Amino acid sequence: MSDNNVIALLFAIFSGVWVICLALVIFVIIARWKLYKKAGKPGWASIVPVYNTIVLFDIIGYKWYYIFFIFIGIIPIIGMVLSMIFAISYNIKLAKSFGQQAAFGIGLWFLNPIFTAIIAFSNDIKYVGPSVNGDIDLNDLF
Repeated sequence: MSDNNVIALLFAIFSGVWVICLALVIFVIIARWKLYKKAGKPGWASIVPVYNTIVLFDIIGYKWYYIFFIFIGIIPIIGMVLSMIFAISYNIKLAKSFGQQAAFGIGLWFLNPIFTAIIAFSNDIKYVGPSVNGDIDLNDLF
């Protein structure tokens, strides 16, 4: 195989991967937009960095300043574990805000684009309201 063929093959592979990633990003943006609209929030809020998390926490019922829990992951080892536990917890709370069970929340954490799309595009799943009353209750973490 000549050098030109190798370069053309690598370019084709790179281009294909880029197109697939772009399509996935567009799909996730549309799904999150619909999820926010379903919860009665403006869809555009889903594409604004940081603000999208504040609005997501509002959908769940957390106060806006809980966004700082996301940054706890910068602490080596312990912070990463706590950040993962918090991420699992808020995904379960998000699932409960849409009337789903904890297992659906685990799916939201593990395969977020797929489960976000299920919430966004399903006519059977409705927003039932915040599942948290403002603060994190350590007795009801999940």
